[in-house]
Amino acid sequence: MSWFEILGLIAAAAAGGAINAVAGGGTLVTFPTLLFFGTPPIIANATSTLALVIGTSGGIYGFREHLRPVRVWLWRFAPASLLGGLVGSILLTYTSNATFAKLVPFLILFATLLFMAQGVLKRLAKTGLTGVPSSSPANVWASVLFQFAVAIYGGYFGAGIGILMLASLGFIGLNHIHEMNTLKTILGSLINVVAAIWFIHAGLIHWPKAGVMTLGALAGYYAGSHFSQRVPQQRIRQIITFIGFTLSVITFYQEFLHPH
Repeated sequence: MSWFEILGLIAAAAAGGAINAVAGGGTLVTFPTLLFFGTPPIIANATSTLALVIGTSGGIYGFREHLRPVRVWLWRFAPASLLGGLVGSILLTYTSNATFAKLVPFLILFATLLFMAQGVLKRLAKTGLTGVPSSSPANVWASVLFQFAVAIYGGYFGAGIGILMLASLGFIGLNHIHEMNTLKTILGSLINVVAAIWFIHAGLIHWPKAGVMTLGALAGYYAGSHFSQRVPQQRIRQIITFIGFTLSVITFYQEFLHPH
């Protein structure tokens, strides 16, 4: 690899890590960058996944102060995340992502709208959280099933899964944005860990590129998770909404107006 490629991959991974730490969607930076440097699509997807999942440790460390309040939710969502991530990664290995990729713009747009409307939806569903789980069992199980579907998509490609998870967590009554980001980061790492293990097993990793991208991802995840907590929650929500709509526009353009 040339120095230009090394610096480009590090910068892309740092930007992707920071975006993932705040809302999700970093794959839409790392994946196209790998393609730009001549990496085959499936190899690029797998390599991006591995680099970002290692970098997630920087995000979890940055959110460490918010780990305790979300532990009660982990046992509910972790199994669905692990199983879904495995299913999605297997599907990627044996199928094309062309058809599934066309769903990406709609998923991200729907999740962004849902995230914006979560206050209204919580009132309609009579949900709330005051330190202990108080959502109805029906809402929780619906969110677990939704998380399983998100995890399948995450193992398959993964762009925008943070937006999808934040929308689901808001629906069950979570309303502290930093705690939601903490839980989202952990669940996303579980999905990607399983996928990365499968991709390694399938021999889909470009190891030199994964190595340099990991350095950038670690820095990006930590910076994103650390500095986002210094910004008011309302501002973070606005940033998340902006990222969601931006990702929707980008993916709609890529899939329907300027297909590969």
